[in-house]
Amino acid sequence: MSALSIAPLTAPLRSASAKGPVQLPGVWLGNQLCDAMASSAVQATQPTGHAALDAQLPGGGWPVGALTEVLQPEPSRHAWQLLQPALAQATAARPGAVVLVAPPFEPFAPALQAAGLPPERLCKVQPGPTQAGGTATAALWATEQALRCRDVLAVVAWLPQALPEQLRRLQLAAAHMGQLLWVLRPARARQQASPAPLRLWVQGDVGAPLAMQVQVLKRRGPPLAQPVVLPGGSARLAQVLAAAAARSQQRRGQGLPVPVVAPVKVPVTVVLPGDAAVGWKGVVHALDRVAVPAAV
Repeated sequence: MSALSIAPLTAPLRSASAKGPVQLPGVWLGNQLCDAMASSAVQATQPTGHAALDAQLPGGGWPVGALTEVLQPEPSRHAWQLLQPALAQATAARPGAVVLVAPPFEPFAPALQAAGLPPERLCKVQPGPTQAGGTATAALWATEQALRCRDVLAVVAWLPQALPEQLRRLQLAAAHMGQLLWVLRPARARQQASPAPLRLWVQGDVGAPLAMQVQVLKRRGPPLAQPVVLPGGSARLAQVLAAAAARSQQRRGQGLPVPVVAPVKVPVTVVLPGDAAVGWKGVVHALDRVAVPAAV
């Protein structure tokens, strides 16, 4: 029997190139922002509509076919200001519906229309309790089913009670169908683990009422030390609210009663594709929640 040829354990390791680390396909360095084109499976992206935010995201936009988790103190404070530009671009580029799962407030259709997002392209799903579980279980089921629908191009879901394993299931569904997916959760969830490749923490800017701070908690790249400051509202809306506040203050000075707008309960409804007869009238809109306190 011939002896085996064994290389000595003391053999020197192959030295790395003096020019830097070896570039391997599908591998990105932790201290560098991931380049989508460098990945073995090219990650498609959708521009956010905010140039400052695009500059900080891998591929320069929202990841398509992946879960983006948006954390914020209030469920609908800056959601539309953050997502509306990308949704408007997506609906203009290709057919399909934007599904809203369990939104806490009604979207204000005229404002969305003026910003380029046709309200008729929105499909609202307000799930109720099911036999297998409560409303949270139904919302998770509706989100996954929407992701698997070919006529859907984006899903925005408010899932405050979602668990990491449930988010992982949604991440797989989004990847399988190549869908845009945003899941909005409370800010306290930032201490929990998440399978989302992109996590943002959005909060208001104390120094600028019409601005929002977007902290990138997780991305394919190094942590972002400073938050990105983006517009949190329109200047025209600010002028309307300021004028309403001035009128209220003037009425107080004259001893006149100040009108108070009582909140209206949002009906529990399920709007599915084809239910065009179901309207969104007589309910609280997301913008009303900001306008009413400022006006009175």
